[in-house]
Amino acid sequence: MALSLPRPHRVDVSIAAVSLLCGLSLWALGLHAQPGRLLSGNWALIPLSVLACLELVRRSAPQFALTVGTLALVADQFTEGNLASIMMFTDIVYAAVVYGTPAAARRIPLTTGLVTVALTIGFLAWFQEPQAILIGVLAGVISFGPATTGVLVRNHREAAEAAKLRAEQTALLAEMDRVQAVTAERARMARELHDMVANHLSAIAIHSTAALSLDDPKTSKDALAVIRENSVEGLAEMRRLIGILRSDSGDLEPAAAPTLDGLGTLVSGARTNGLDVTLDDARDPQGPKLPAPVELAAYRIVQESLTNALKHASPGLVTVTLAQEPRALTIRVRSPYGDPSGPRAPGSGAGLVGMRERTELLGGTFESGPESSPDGKVWRVFATLPVDPADEGAKE
Repeated sequence: MALSLPRPHRVDVSIAAVSLLCGLSLWALGLHAQPGRLLSGNWALIPLSVLACLELVRRSAPQFALTVGTLALVADQFTEGNLASIMMFTDIVYAAVVYGTPAAARRIPLTTGLVTVALTIGFLAWFQEPQAILIGVLAGVISFGPATTGVLVRNHREAAEAAKLRAEQTALLAEMDRVQAVTAERARMARELHDMVANHLSAIAIHSTAALSLDDPKTSKDALAVIRENSVEGLAEMRRLIGILRSDSGDLEPAAAPTLDGLGTLVSGARTNGLDVTLDDARDPQGPKLPAPVELAAYRIVQESLTNALKHASPGLVTVTLAQEPRALTIRVRSPYGDPSGPRAPGSGAGLVGMRERTELLGGTFESGPESSPDGKVWRVFATLPVDPADEGAKE
């Protein structure tokens, strides 16, 4: 199996080439770092060449480069030496801290510091002269200085990477929040649009079908009157929604959201559209006002229930009951369930989804479906909207 060596970085190649060229120039000029040593002549070129080769792997194999480079520098002490060899060793120490493992980055400064102190004490004890301290200082400049510089650079890079990662995570979370906000707003707009317009369009569809299927001038006239009334009301509701969505729609004041005080008008409109419906509002008229989100959700649930009854219910009485419990508002709507005898409008099921979503957004419960009763089979809608007593009357 062939050994594949990592390809040297082009910066490392440049450092190795320039350092070797400088070292050869110094050797050719006869500028030696420590003349008069045991090995003279060309022996200084061997550590110089080894350190230049190690510069090629300073980034890809920093631990190997530091180990071999230390041996090469020790060997260089027996030759006349070269200043370029010393400079390359300091760069290798620096690279070992910056590009090495976290454990090596912690260990190398400590080791070089201890070696510097040991050399200073050892030579001071050997020579018995203060000038021996200069040898320790030189050892510190060659080894401990580059190591501590590498620690500072590595910490700076890690801090920059951490800041970049936090910025990316913050941007990702912001984008997720934006998408969720847009999705929630689109869902809210869809519910509002469906609840506001479906009732009027269903009445228009049913009465236009009746007008077309019955050859009776009076029936057609009555149907056209209902169609016109629902068209005008539907248009007003659409304008209100546009006023909410657009600040330049021309509306100087925001339109008020419907409340439970408008249930009487809503039921009267359903009767005009041909629905036999009664309203039993068991709430205390003198009681505190409910929070606006609860009132809006309750109004829309009743409105959509009446719309579904108009489209799908059999002939018979539709009952709407509201009751105020200590911590919740309950809504019950019952309508005859079976095959309607008159014309009907198609449904998509979005109304039931919207009612369930409105209830769940407030932390309530929603149920709907057919059930048996003494008067026959009925379709029941039941919703419970939680109310915090501390929030009641906040609008007063």
